[in-house]
Amino acid sequence: MIDRFERFTLSIFHISRYWNKIATDEMKKYGLRGSYALYLLMIAGEEGEITAARLAALCQRDKADVSRAMAVFEKKGILEPNKGAKYRANLILTDKGRELARQINRRAGLALQQAGNGLSEEMRENMYRSLDIIAANMRVISESGLEDSPDGL
Repeated sequence: MIDRFERFTLSIFHISRYWNKIATDEMKKYGLRGSYALYLLMIAGEEGEITAARLAALCQRDKADVSRAMAVFEKKGILEPNKGAKYRANLILTDKGRELARQINRRAGLALQQAGNGLSEEMRENMYRSLDIIAANMRVISESGLEDSPDGL
């Protein structure tokens, strides 16, 4: 019998694995790594207001990975050349970058629409609220440690 821990862990693992495969397949069309999809969409959503350092923090990735991605984006004409301090300059997409972000956003939306088949809007909203709460609680636990329960577990 699968208990709560295994069900939660396997569900999160499978969603992450399949999402990464979908992102990789989609981004490969543009000669980019799948992990860059999130960077591109985050920059597009916060354009002109996000730095590489903030992007790394939001995506929970190391600065070196973000830096490599930004270099690739610049080389491919997706991101304006960086004219300021490397991690403190705001990231600006080119017209080509904004169009690519729109295309990737449409494809991601389609993937989520198809993945959510069978969910009502209420179920979807509850799922996202629940995931946000779980993620926030897990962050606190990971930073401060797991508390002992009253029954000694």
